[in-house]
Amino acid sequence: MIEDFCRVLREKIQEQAETEIRGLARGSAKDFAAYQYSCGVVRGLELAENELRELLSVAREGDDL
Repeated sequence: MIEDFCRVLREKIQEQAETEIRGLARGSAKDFAAYQYSCGVVRGLELAENELRELLSVAREGDDL
């Protein structure tokens, strides 16, 4: 069950990151501040995905969180 939850959440995180990245590639940032914001969003999503991956690894090993 936790694996299904993590898989779905990772997919959603990846979709959001890809949407932000595609926007940056299309030049959607109106100025440097908007560019920095989008980069921060992508970085935050990357960190969330890494934490989720670690949580799943710990859950699979049966270790305490």
